[in-house]
Amino acid sequence: MKVTFLLGSTSDQGFADKIADVLKEFDIPSETVVASAHKVPEMVVEVMDKLNADPQPQVVITVVGMSNGLAGVAAASLVHPVINCPPYENLEEYMVDIHSNIRYPSEVPSMTVLSPKNAAIAAAKILGECDESIKQKVSERIKAVKAKY
Repeated sequence: MKVTFLLGSTSDQGFADKIADVLKEFDIPSETVVASAHKVPEMVVEVMDKLNADPQPQVVITVVGMSNGLAGVAAASLVHPVINCPPYENLEEYMVDIHSNIRYPSEVPSMTVLSPKNAAIAAAKILGECDESIKQKVSERIKAVKAKY
């Protein structure tokens, strides 16, 4: 059981680390692969084949800014759920680039979650469907949040 981060660039690592830190709270391991769909598509195909051959339950989280082709390629190619969490640094980037993260053709099911924390929690909820320990941690987190209000 794991989360695999697909990054379009090494410059996205800091943003992926924010997600990974929350995953640690659920004891969910992660790994990172950097492969640009635009610059090294042949490498992306190899990564997709490797991930599809991995039998363990997993969620793939793409972290890509600008023109995000990687999430679409991943969602169209992988048997695993794909969460897209773009690393926007400001409102201008968001306004210009958001559509490359939410508008995909039919049969390309990528979920876009803008908050790194929420992307990690979404992955934990998905993996919790087949792991009682993670499901319990998700339940405890929900109770803790509700207790604050």
